[in-house]
Amino acid sequence: MNKNRYMPTLVCGFSAAVLTTIPGIKTFGCCVIVPVAVWFAFILDHRINKTEPTISTNKAFIFGILTGLFAALFTTLFDIIITLITHSNDFVESLPQTESAMRSLNLGEIWEQTLTILKSMSKEITSNGFSLFYTIGTLFSNIIIDIIFGILGGLLAMVLQNKKAK
Repeated sequence: MNKNRYMPTLVCGFSAAVLTTIPGIKTFGCCVIVPVAVWFAFILDHRINKTEPTISTNKAFIFGILTGLFAALFTTLFDIIITLITHSNDFVESLPQTESAMRSLNLGEIWEQTLTILKSMSKEITSNGFSLFYTIGTLFSNIIIDIIFGILGGLLAMVLQNKKAK
């Protein structure tokens, strides 16, 4: 088995994670950066492993999943490290605005319980620099979103690359 078979997905997933930690670019992380990272993974795979220029649906799907998964894992890791150092993050900064917006909707008792949990997460982050519940939630949401957009990027790159190869 070729050891370099999935190395491009790791490299491009890491690169996507680095880019998504930059403020301003972070907004486009899931919907632009991850799909483009999958496309670059195909380019690297073609150059490193001397593969065919055409891409199968199965390969597009696998590369999309792996690149999205690596991007999600590294993004979460970088977010945890930055939060640990700064004792703050986007979640802590936006919680007061979220609270006032949700209070205006008057959602009742469920929102009050949710707000209690969110405030405890924010307090853990500001005091310790870490919240296990926040980390698990961030990891779970990053994995789902990045894998979905990774698959879409893989399929789109497959269509474009196969059209170019013909």
